[in-house]
Amino acid sequence: MTLHWSCQCQDGKARAGTLHTAHGDVATPVFMPVGTAGTVKGMTADAVRATGANIVLGNTYHLMLRPGAERVGRLGGLHKMMDWHGPILTDSGGFQVMSLSQLRKLDKDGVTFQSHINGEKFRLTPERSIEIQHLLDADITMCFDECTPFPATHEVAGKSMRLSMDWAARSRAAFVARPGYGLFGIQQGSVFEDLRAESARALTEIGFEGYAIGGLAVGEGQAEMFRTLDFSVPMLPETHPRYLMGVGTPSDLIGAVMRGVDMFDCVIPTRSGRTGRAYTSHGVVNIRNARHAEDTGSLDPECDCPACTRHSLGYLQHLFKAGEMLGPILLTWHNIRYYQRLMARLRQAILDGRLAEEAAALEAGWRKPEETPV
Repeated sequence: MTLHWSCQCQDGKARAGTLHTAHGDVATPVFMPVGTAGTVKGMTADAVRATGANIVLGNTYHLMLRPGAERVGRLGGLHKMMDWHGPILTDSGGFQVMSLSQLRKLDKDGVTFQSHINGEKFRLTPERSIEIQHLLDADITMCFDECTPFPATHEVAGKSMRLSMDWAARSRAAFVARPGYGLFGIQQGSVFEDLRAESARALTEIGFEGYAIGGLAVGEGQAEMFRTLDFSVPMLPETHPRYLMGVGTPSDLIGAVMRGVDMFDCVIPTRSGRTGRAYTSHGVVNIRNARHAEDTGSLDPECDCPACTRHSLGYLQHLFKAGEMLGPILLTWHNIRYYQRLMARLRQAILDGRLAEEAAALEAGWRKPEETPV
């Protein structure tokens, strides 16, 4: 049986379900830590597992450049290479079509990249993207698409979306179906309802194991993202998993779950951890702030990660001030664990039929005046 998703419970638009893959089941809603180059930065695979995460991401573009997809294949695939026994989702490289616009040439067949590492030229087409993801042994392969930049006119967004739909059909044709593996289509159309609807119809007609909402969290702001999700998510099949790509903050996750999204990824928790920014039950904490220098208390008394149970705020601040690598490691661990705990709380609240109350309680905790973000 190919990769599939089953729904256990619904609370409003929010769903609690299970994603069934070749490398195990995943409870949804789920947040997937980003391991762009075959590693979640600063974390061993055991450490990532200890946070409660059981699915991670890899990236087609970056692994294509280094060490190379064929080499990853010869090393046993991404699961074996990075010691990750659970499911892996791979981004198709489509985001880099947008983010590396100065280093690429786009045409209807694909994209020619100039490597940001050494200037070497690479060609990425829908067929090659799917081939690379197959070599990586991704449980979830993403269609190759063009992530539409923001802002974009209706004309530009429409042209970009239709190119992505052509590439989606080619990605589907190139994908090799295997038990427990699946291909996700990506809805595009920027913030325009008619374009999102056209994209959803095209993807549904092609048929995929899951459906992603792409082209958001690219500068439009939370209010506009939520407005777009309000009409975009219901356009996608209720029987399949829905994945909001590249999102986001804890507040973003809550709002999107309440709008029917099941899957998320984002670099925010890992990148923030490396720079001394921690997400906690009482709000955002900047560990570099001088007020923490002699604080013997815990970063987050509600958290069970090593940063919170074994070390004081004062010690964590010292690590960052001293430039010790343990500081970013501990805060990355904490942030990923916080996100996993957050998703578990949201899932349980859906199962209990009290998601609105749980969301209000979480957001109220972030606003406690004595813990104002710094």
